[in-house]
Amino acid sequence: MEMVVNDEFYMSLALDMAERAQGQTGINPVVGCVIVKNGALVGLGTHLQRGSGHAEVHAVGMAGKNAEGSSVYVTLEPCSHFGKTPPCCDLLVEAQVKRVIIACEDPNPQVAGTGIERLRQNGIEVKVGVLRDRAIRQNEKFVKYITTGTPYVTIKTASTLDGKIATDTGDSKWISNEEARRQVHSLRHRHQAIMVGIGTVQADDPALTTRHDEVDGLQPIRIVVDSKLSLSPEARIFSDCASPVIVLTTEQADPQKVKLLRDLGAAVLACGSGPSVDLGFALKELGRMEIGSILVEGGGTLNGSLLKERLADRIIMYLAPMIVGGKAAPVNFNFEGVHRIADAVTLDSLEIEQIGNNISVTGIPVWPKG
Repeated sequence: MEMVVNDEFYMSLALDMAERAQGQTGINPVVGCVIVKNGALVGLGTHLQRGSGHAEVHAVGMAGKNAEGSSVYVTLEPCSHFGKTPPCCDLLVEAQVKRVIIACEDPNPQVAGTGIERLRQNGIEVKVGVLRDRAIRQNEKFVKYITTGTPYVTIKTASTLDGKIATDTGDSKWISNEEARRQVHSLRHRHQAIMVGIGTVQADDPALTTRHDEVDGLQPIRIVVDSKLSLSPEARIFSDCASPVIVLTTEQADPQKVKLLRDLGAAVLACGSGPSVDLGFALKELGRMEIGSILVEGGGTLNGSLLKERLADRIIMYLAPMIVGGKAAPVNFNFEGVHRIADAVTLDSLEIEQIGNNISVTGIPVWPKG
């Protein structure tokens, strides 16, 4: 079926280009820009890396003189302030473009509509809201970080139909199928950091790296939640230089163990004075370190704590068609449960996908009021 050539047609192209840069812009948004003149594509651009030229800069550079009198499609409101790069709205004014079509406003308080206003003040026709929902979903990590200063937290978990992430002996290889596991590596590629609990490290000794079949992947910062600093210096995460390691512990941690891990190159953060890591405090600290998104691949205890404390932004569950039973078998969310179904955590904005014989269920957690 032929696609209709209209504003949505060109905005969809801009969004497609931006999507390919997920994971490599740090705490910056992914942005795509398409420039059209006399019915022809004359400029394309994508924001590729924090501190480098924005999407509009690349697209205008490609269009050259053809930018004058053109229509510009951009997935996020052009910036109006001097940051690491000059304002993009000024660039569009100088290029004398005719129209600017924007998917969604920039949630950054430094922009927040001022870019749109500046374009209009300079006689440029502006249209806002083309494929807005898709654009907001695309930059949900950036929206969370720029408005709260804390990272966007995605919990990924794989379980049997009866909610078990391993048998009662700890055997978990493999619950999810190979295709689902490949998809998880793509999730690692698209997040700045990966977080696990000390139990996962002790049980599986994972590398916590991104591994694709045919191409290289972006390597996430590796974060381990370890209240008692039980992390072994022989753990695999210390045997390579793939990415930095951050260990979250408490003020009660043994200073000698802290020194040992720091000597291995890990950053050790004391998060709270109690016996367990204060996860809310930890996320604020990680945000201050400019970590804007975290993929959690922990066990039931870490998953349950994040859910109980309302710190999860998205949940991705892979369900395998198997039942293992066992009262002692670990579950994917281990926390003090509710007493009424009405008080259960539910998932909104559901996305359901069949991956071979696995089912992926993705959604935004919604907690009961009160």
